[in-house]
Parts: sequence; C-alpha cells; structure tokens
Amino acid sequence: MRNPLIADRAFYRRVLGVAVPIMIQNGITNFVSLLDNIMVGQVGTIPMSGVSIVNGLVFVFNLCVFGACSGAGIFTAQFWGSQDHEGIRHTFRFKLFICLILSALGTAIFLLGGTGLIGLYLQGDGDALTAAGAMEYGLKYLRVIIWGFLPFALCNAYSGTLRETGETVVPMVGGITAVFVNLILNYVLIFGHFGAPAMGVEGAALATVISRFVELILVAGWTHLHPERNPFIRGAYRSPYIPGKLLWGITVKGMPLLVNEFLWSTGVAILNQCYSTCGLDVVPAMNIATTMSNLSSVVFLSMGNAVGILMGQMLGADLPEREVRDSNRKLLAISVASGVVFGALEASLSGAFPLLYNTTHEVRHLATELILVVAVMMPFHAYTNATYFTLRSGGQTFVTFLFDSCFMWVVCVPLAYCLSRFTSLPILPLYILCQMTDLLKSVIGAAMLKQGKWIQNLTQ
Repeated sequence: MRNPLIADRAFYRRVLGVAVPIMIQNGITNFVSLLDNIMVGQVGTIPMSGVSIVNGLVFVFNLCVFGACSGAGIFTAQFWGSQDHEGIRHTFRFKLFICLILSALGTAIFLLGGTGLIGLYLQGDGDALTAAGAMEYGLKYLRVIIWGFLPFALCNAYSGTLRETGETVVPMVGGITAVFVNLILNYVLIFGHFGAPAMGVEGAALATVISRFVELILVAGWTHLHPERNPFIRGAYRSPYIPGKLLWGITVKGMPLLVNEFLWSTGVAILNQCYSTCGLDVVPAMNIATTMSNLSSVVFLSMGNAVGILMGQMLGADLPEREVRDSNRKLLAISVASGVVFGALEASLSGAFPLLYNTTHEVRHLATELILVVAVMMPFHAYTNATYFTLRSGGQTFVTFLFDSCFMWVVCVPLAYCLSRFTSLPILPLYILCQMTDLLKSVIGAAMLKQGKWIQNLTQ
C-alpha cells in the first residue's frame, strides 16, 4: 500500500518551489542576525543583555505586523487560487492601512514606556551596576531601532502579497540584499572601521534601520516596475476603497490573527521575564540560546509558511477534501522530519556555539544547557507550527487563536509565573517544564486537524 506520509516527486517539487526561497531568505536573515548578535556580544555581556531585551520587546511589534498582514493574506492566497486580481488588490490596501496604524502605535508605546519595559527584565539577582548598564545600552539601542518600524511593516505588506501570489524569489532577493547590507554596516558602525565612528549598540541599530529601507525599496520598486506580473499593483494607490463585505470578512477572519500574534508574542516576552528572575546571567544566556534556536528553526518555520500558502491555494481552487487532507499529512511529515534533523544538528553544536561570545563561563554553560532543551523539543515545535498554518489557511482564525494564544496564556504563562514566583526552581528545570507544554499542544493540534473544520473555500 502507498505510504500516506510520502508523496511523489511532483509534490515535493511544488513544495520546494514555495518553501526553498523562504528558507533561503530566512536562513540568510537568521545567519546574519547571528553574526550581528555575535558582534554585539563582542562588545561585552552588558551591552548584549540590553540589546537582547529590546529585541525581545520589538519582537512583539514584528509579530503584530505579521499577524495583521497574515489575516488579509488568507484571502490573498485564496483569491490567487481563483485568479481574482481585484480581490488581491483590496487585501493589499488593507495591509497598507493596518501597517501604518501599527507603526505609529508601536513607536508611541516604545518612546513613552521604553524605560519601564526594559526594567522588567532587570529584576533578577545580580550586580546593580550591571542592571544599570544594561538599561543604558538598551535605551540607546531602542531610540534608533524604532525608526525602522515603518519600512519593516510596509515591506511585510509587499513581500507577503508577492509570496501569496507565487512570487517568492523577489522577497528572497530583497531580504538577502538587506541582511548583507546590515552585516556590512554592523562591521563598520559597531566597531568604527573605514573611518566611521565606533557607535557600539547604536551602530547595530542604525545598520538594521538602513537595511530595512533598502529591502523596502527593492521589493516595492520591483513590484511597481512589473505590473504585468503583479496585476494587483495597478491602481492600488488610486483609491482607498475596500468593499465593505471583504473588509468585514478580513476583520472577522483576520483580526483574531493580529490579536493572536500580539498575545502570543507578549506571552513569550512574559515567559522571558519570568526566566530573568532566576538571575541576571539568564538574560545573556537566553539570548545566545535563542539565537542558535532561531537559526536551527529556519527550515521548519519556513515550511510552516509554505503549508499556509499551499493549503490556501488548494482550498481556493476548491479541490476535493480527500486530496486536501492527503496533501496536508505529507506537508506535516516534511515539517516534523525537518525538526528532527535540525534538532539533532543543534544539539551537536550546543557546546561549541556559546564559545563565539565574549562572556563568562557561567553564561556559556547555561546557554549550552538551554540549547539542548530546545533541540530535544524541536520536532514538536515543528508539528505545532505546521498545524497552526494549516488551521489558518482555511480561515479558522478563532480556532488558531485558541490553539496559540489561549494555550500560551492558560497553560504556559501561568506555569512559568507560578514556578518563578512561588518556588525556588533554578532556570534549567523551570525552562524544561515550560518547554514540555508543547507535548500537550501537539495532541490538541492533531485533534483539531482531524475535525476538518478548516477545510473551507473563503472565496465563494
């Protein structure tokens, strides 16, 4: 009998055609982020702590933008499946509006409340001078990085729409170009090479901001210069009009994604804050472990995006349910296999990777232990990630909200808060217990997929 988890070559070619460009872009982005992180780490443990705290907070903004654009992107992928270019144009306009709103709101929050937010992560046991130094470096970094909010958001609107309409190479090229610009400018501005002043953490932030403008210019410029390949861009700025029915549909189906990404990312921020109460060494150690994990997770995270796009296109083309389910099982199998392979690779490098940082032996040792925990859990992370994008592809945004954010706030956050506040558990067992919640989440995800309520065509 034919193995239900193994597909033919044509299927894998289609999957790779969508996933590989995303993997390449995300891989290079994360690799350069790794080098960026190491460069900041060479400045010292305290600057690294300040920058990592701010990046954790900015992560909330980034995921809010992603969630808002993804809500409209559900419709974009299905409109592309039915070749409705007018519908794609309307979803693109929605993305532009929501990106402008989020950029203004994010900038205001960080300007007014930056000090208080950073201070939440500097309450663990440690030297008061260390905490004060991390605060100073964090604020310096924050004041510059907020200038990159708007170009990041707008580029997300363009790149997301291009991917959802089958143009995956251009966002990849734009992203690759931007990260190399970021890498070169990091080298110049952080350390003061080629006659430039040594700006330290402010140089790292400025390099990131410039690279985001470069990426926006490349991606948006190509889109407008090739209207024959991107019909949705014709007349996209002539009118703010979005049909009321579609606007309501995006709001009902899409806004739960924005709320979901906000609550999930703030949940992650709170988890990190709970971890930080175990000592100031936890902040730089978590930064090292997260950087390694981000690089190792590129393949299965990219597969999740591919799952969302491919399943959305299949649902928009109104394929039979049996074929949709069969394809989804195979996509899930690919995602989990990637988690197994790269989890093993991450574990094999867990001892060597922290040596790249200019920090203490205690921080390096703790980072190694945290990396091993994430490596073991990676197949489960891969499965839940692919499940999330599957449910989302059929417009089950309230279900994904329950699966993602509600699980985070009902299970993970209370567990981390209670263990960090009411027990004397050190960071490692605390972190292991919180990571193991993904075992329960995998079981819940499998049950949701089996129900099949996500199999629906939103374009009809």
